[in-house]
Amino acid sequence: MPATDFLETAQGQKLAYHKTEGDGPTVVFLGGLKSDMEGTKAVHLEAWCRARGQAFLRFDYSGHGESSGTFDEGCIGDWHADTLAAVDDLTTGSLIVVGSSMGGWQALLLARERSDRIAGLVTVAAAPDFTEDGWWASFDDAQKICLESDGYIELPSDYMEPYYVTKRMIMDGRDRLVLRSPLSLPFPVRCLQGTADTAVTTETAVRLIEHATCEDMRLLLVKDADHRFSDGPCLGLIEQAVLDVMEAA
Repeated sequence: MPATDFLETAQGQKLAYHKTEGDGPTVVFLGGLKSDMEGTKAVHLEAWCRARGQAFLRFDYSGHGESSGTFDEGCIGDWHADTLAAVDDLTTGSLIVVGSSMGGWQALLLARERSDRIAGLVTVAAAPDFTEDGWWASFDDAQKICLESDGYIELPSDYMEPYYVTKRMIMDGRDRLVLRSPLSLPFPVRCLQGTADTAVTTETAVRLIEHATCEDMRLLLVKDADHRFSDGPCLGLIEQAVLDVMEAA
């Protein structure tokens, strides 16, 4: 296993990353909330790209994995800044961005800032605007009062330990929403979504493709696939989606 490298950002974070040299476009994997670059999808895509001789980058947001910072103090905007730093400092040329769950939201934020560099986008159970439409919309009055008075609440997760949701996370998320204003994606996009996903609904996936402006955007629903989307057949679908956007670019 290659040693982990670290990038020092302008925000004072040390981001852990693994970069594979190769031909372009560079495939960049953006992970989900509280996941890290050692996840099944990230490691699988790295091996797949290395076998193809293709450049690849995976990294940990601040407060995730081996990077500096504390998860409970982070927010969508912090991880957006991390993504921009990683892309700007560690890659050159065109990109194929693969965003999983919260990483799908990060990919869409990246598209707003660096659309000229993105040749194609693949989302896996993308969760745009989840702090508002998933969390805040589901809070009862008691939870909202607790969030205001204590500055945080805890929410259960079907996939890991409970989420520690801060008021800062909610308020910052409102500044990063992508489904309330025009969203131009001037490159091929493939969206993958499992029907057994209990974290992100199929309605969210449909809402995204209906909202975005894109000449070549497709949604594939996979029966009985869950939010992890990381068994053998699902990993194969991610590979195919990456190939598809590269060929269509």
